[in-house]
Amino acid sequence: MFNVSLFLQTLPIMGMGMFGIFCVIAVIMISVMVLNKVTGKKKNDDQ
Repeated sequence: MFNVSLFLQTLPIMGMGMFGIFCVIAVIMISVMVLNKVTGKKKNDDQ
């Protein structure tokens, strides 16, 4: 029913998938931070 050897064979594939998701999330976060720095409005103390 539950084959441990097959489960252990799939762990590296799952690890690569999780690493890929982590990389994509990091790229999105960095691009959002860069866009906020570039297009962010300046804060005025007058208002």
